[in-house]
Amino acid sequence: MKDYIEERVLGIAEYIVESNSTVREAAKRFGVSKSTVHKDVSERLMQINPTLAQEVRKVLDVNKAERHIRGGQATREKYRYSSQHAC
Repeated sequence: MKDYIEERVLGIAEYIVESNSTVREAAKRFGVSKSTVHKDVSERLMQINPTLAQEVRKVLDVNKAERHIRGGQATREKYRYSSQHAC
């Protein structure tokens, strides 16, 4: 694996663990696609640092369990904003 990929993988993993961020947030922060983040933390990280991979998996599992709540909140905010700014 190329050095720059390994550095990116470790950077993304550390960011996710430290900030409890989602794959989408990590992708935006590092300027890569969600698919790249997912591949980095689910496949490549296991080869580089299995312990860190387990920590990342725990954060992502929590995010996955909470995503329906986040979606509901986003929808509520969308309609709250549109009703306040209706003509």
